[in-house]
Amino acid sequence: MVAPAFLDSVIAAQSTFRAVLDATARPGTIVRLGEPSNAPPPLGAAAGAVALTLCDQDTPVWLDPYLRSSSALIDWLRFHSGARVIDDPHAATFAFVGATQELPPLDQFNPGTAEYPDRSTTIILEVQSFEHGPSYVLAGPGIAGERTIQVSALPADMTERLAANRRLFPCGIDLLLTTDTDIMALPRSVRLTNGAR
Repeated sequence: MVAPAFLDSVIAAQSTFRAVLDATARPGTIVRLGEPSNAPPPLGAAAGAVALTLCDQDTPVWLDPYLRSSSALIDWLRFHSGARVIDDPHAATFAFVGATQELPPLDQFNPGTAEYPDRSTTIILEVQSFEHGPSYVLAGPGIAGERTIQVSALPADMTERLAANRRLFPCGIDLLLTTDTDIMALPRSVRLTNGAR
């Protein structure tokens, strides 16, 4: 039997969509979801809510090997969203990564084109915490001056990866970080540098 999606699907999807828009407009801001999903493990509740809200039959989805190992998760995603789970990350509209330290190189995903930069891949990357871990400094559109964030635990070379990604602008990959209850956006336009540790 497939696990349920949300307790109240319509209200939860609307609330999650607003939260994603808010997070994207204010990079580095922690936004709490009103109702996390009932996603089966190993997908986290917030990442599941994003999947239910943004994915449908027209959005090919890539899951990293850690998430793809769960047939219950694949069945749940297909049943509730209609999304196609695909093998090629470059063809994905959304990519979900549960094993954060094994995030593939960003150039394996679709950065969009000069004509259609919005057709790039958005990566939903599950992290442990926004309250512990290394500090980073964010700057760019949507940020007044600079914003310091803490994330546990991004790949060690994440600042270099995002610097290379930013050079592709207006093309590039957008990232949405999730914990069990919260989300934070790192769009392609931001600059991420290492902060105090």
